[in-house]
Amino acid sequence: MIVFRALPAAAVAAVLSACVAGPDYAPPAAPQPEAYSRSPQFEPAVPETDGPWWTGFQAGDLNALIDAALADNLDIRQGAQRLAAAEALAGAARSDFLPTLDGGADATVRTDGRDTAGAGLSASQIIDVNGQLRRSEERARAEVLAAEYELEDIRRLTAASAASLYVEARRARARLALLDASLELQQRTLDIVERRAEAGLSADLDVRRATADLARTRAQRGALELQQIRARNALSVLLGQVPGARLSWLEADSAAPSDALGLSYEAAIPVGAPADMIRRRPDLRQAEARLMAAIARIGIEQADLYPALRLPGSISADFSDGPGDDLAASLSAVLDVPLFDFGRRQAEVTAAEARAAEAALAYEQAVLRALEEVETGLVAIDSVQARLADLEIAVTESERAFDQLNALYREGLASFIDVLDAQRTLIGSREALVDSQADLASAVIDLNVALAAPAR
Repeated sequence: MIVFRALPAAAVAAVLSACVAGPDYAPPAAPQPEAYSRSPQFEPAVPETDGPWWTGFQAGDLNALIDAALADNLDIRQGAQRLAAAEALAGAARSDFLPTLDGGADATVRTDGRDTAGAGLSASQIIDVNGQLRRSEERARAEVLAAEYELEDIRRLTAASAASLYVEARRARARLALLDASLELQQRTLDIVERRAEAGLSADLDVRRATADLARTRAQRGALELQQIRARNALSVLLGQVPGARLSWLEADSAAPSDALGLSYEAAIPVGAPADMIRRRPDLRQAEARLMAAIARIGIEQADLYPALRLPGSISADFSDGPGDDLAASLSAVLDVPLFDFGRRQAEVTAAEARAAEAALAYEQAVLRALEEVETGLVAIDSVQARLADLEIAVTESERAFDQLNALYREGLASFIDVLDAQRTLIGSREALVDSQADLASAVIDLNVALAAPAR
């Protein structure tokens, strides 16, 4: 025996005419000036290079280091897993539009010999009359976009971190080489003073002053070695390696000890307009995707205020008296109508609206911070370049002044305090020059990262 039960088709069609709940997404309004407050004054030494922005440093070991970081960094790998999870959830949201089917069977053995057996299938279809499923799918797609942009942003920041730590390691190495040169210079000065003191031409006070200066310079070694080790260990972690591991990228020929940084940027920086930066920055795109998801969430919550329709059905059969006996099937419709819940559903809608407003403000704040990074980066490059030009003059003139005073001192025509002062000025100028060279490299990195400079 087969039995069918169903609602009239006209009744179902009337319910299906409902609209999608919640607001549709509209791009957010955010501050977007037509141009930056100043244009960059950075002039490349050679024509623009091919490849990502960091290839502009013309350092093969840096390129290899960043490639390894992008391949092995654990933050990137975690981001890839979050993206995989978001894609899986999006697939689950799409499957909600399809019917579900479950099956079951049962058998009973009785002492009176009247055994029973049966099997059945049950199916259910949610009809998206209030648009909740569509909003859920929109939210899932937005979460996938957010995960994609997050992964892209992690890659952007990982490359920046690798480049910055590379610069710091080279800064420490150059300062250590400069320290050795300064110690050699001061040792020669001490030897001269000691010989003059033995000959009665200089006071013991001069020897003490030269010895103190030598010791004070030598005391800097520990701090510089710590700076170098700190940068190396941070790079190891960035590469997913144990801190203290040997980093071949920092042992290359270009990493040979030198009292100069030996790192210059040989490419133009594609600044463009603020609108270009906003379109490129993955963290801003991620913030916008989060806003899209938050707005879709409003529709999900609002849909609970409206009726929901399910179409459950089943097929069952009793095999007690043989196959095919007592076969029954049913199809029905269940309309859930919210009546009274003490304001819970409306409160959830209000909370979703507040979260969407928060997401819009977070996007606006992210845009402002991105603009701040670019504006600061442009000023930083101009500032450091101006300082470098003056420091190069200072080093040249300090070397001449020291050589002249040293020669006059040997002839007894200048005081030792003048020699010490010239020596300190020379050492300080050299150190400041190396630091400024590193600062310029860091400023170039920061500006490229702030602009989310595309691959050339």
